[in-house]
Amino acid sequence: MAPALLQSATMEHPKSRNLFAHAQTLIPGGVNSPVRAYRAVNRIPPFILRAKGCRIYDVDGHSYIDYVGSWGPMIVGHAHPQVVNALKRAVNHGTSYGAPTPLEVRLAEVLVRAVPSMAMVRLVSSGTEAVMSAIRLARAATKHDLIVKYDGGYHGHADSLLVKAGSGAATFGLPDSPGVPADLAKQTLTAPYNDLAATRRLIEAHPGAVAAVIVEPIAGNMGVVPPEPGFLQGLRALTAEHGALLIFDEVITGFRASYGGAQALYGVCPDLTCLGKIIGGGLPVGAYGGRRDLMEQIAPSGPVYQAGTLSGNPLAVSAGLATLKLLAKPQVYETLEAKGAMLSAGLADAAKAAGVTVQINRVGSVLTVFFTSTPVRDYATAKTSDTARFARFFSAMLDAGIYLPPSQYEAWFLSLAHTEREIQRTLKAAREAFGNLTS
Repeated sequence: MAPALLQSATMEHPKSRNLFAHAQTLIPGGVNSPVRAYRAVNRIPPFILRAKGCRIYDVDGHSYIDYVGSWGPMIVGHAHPQVVNALKRAVNHGTSYGAPTPLEVRLAEVLVRAVPSMAMVRLVSSGTEAVMSAIRLARAATKHDLIVKYDGGYHGHADSLLVKAGSGAATFGLPDSPGVPADLAKQTLTAPYNDLAATRRLIEAHPGAVAAVIVEPIAGNMGVVPPEPGFLQGLRALTAEHGALLIFDEVITGFRASYGGAQALYGVCPDLTCLGKIIGGGLPVGAYGGRRDLMEQIAPSGPVYQAGTLSGNPLAVSAGLATLKLLAKPQVYETLEAKGAMLSAGLADAAKAAGVTVQINRVGSVLTVFFTSTPVRDYATAKTSDTARFARFFSAMLDAGIYLPPSQYEAWFLSLAHTEREIQRTLKAAREAFGNLTS
């Protein structure tokens, strides 16, 4: 049974309350992705009507400064004029053809030029689909079956990867999902993030059997956890030593950590890379790519089958191209870094002034405030966070017009549309929210 929801939320959001009640009769849990139900924070979710810049607006007329950004894609802000105009031009020519288009070739060119590991790329419709396809390719190319992933790492909801997953699974305390066959789950091995020695022991315990190690180069689904020095470089050497492929899940970090993703930021080139989110400018999209000898094994060039009706959809590709063009401008990532640093430092000062102990992990324009005294370097330390205290903080921030991810184990996302004015307003709300935790 769902927990009782805060009465203040129902009183202040009558239209959202009614919509949520109706939605629960039609949609499981009333939402189309579990974290959106707000159960972890004991609130009714605001139903969003529109968005512009760094703000979103709900059906009850409330405005919020948005740090969810559709879970990462809205890096240039909502409804950016250049993205909107690109979509208008595209939709006038039709919404889907199920055929090759010049636009998808242009996006492939941009991705191959930008992402160090990508000699070739295949477009799909979601990050989950990209990861699922990359793993199939890795197994075919190596003729091995086992996959190594990291505790708390979420790589979409494909069956074999819902093992010790983060993101929504962590929020609901469901590290595994019913419906995943035990024999399939056995094909996925797990290790603690940032633990190279444990990864080595795992691979050496299964000699000649590991097809790939898949990792978020900057963990984002247990909250933001950066790689420790040498971790990614060590994975590159370890996989090469044992004949396994290294897959970077850059669905979040692609064009977020830097224009070339986390692999460009850290100087580590995987065999395969999965992308999503930003490359579609807010529309459904995914991609996977890597070494030419691997990608040429994908049908119709090779025997590894993968297909999709909406792959390379002209609307998603148009929005992605417009977004990436904006990100290719000089100083974009310096600007995002400065905004992230301002917000992170301000939050740390506000918590300290209130006597609230937190750990703030940040890389560029993504961060997480962990309510724990333990430095967070992996899933186990992330789980030391006080989720009840986070829920109180979240609720106070929402009531102050600050829209945060409704889970301790998610990332905050800044955009180019956030100005110093919005950041300072956020910090003012945070000072009051932290203060309320000790009153």
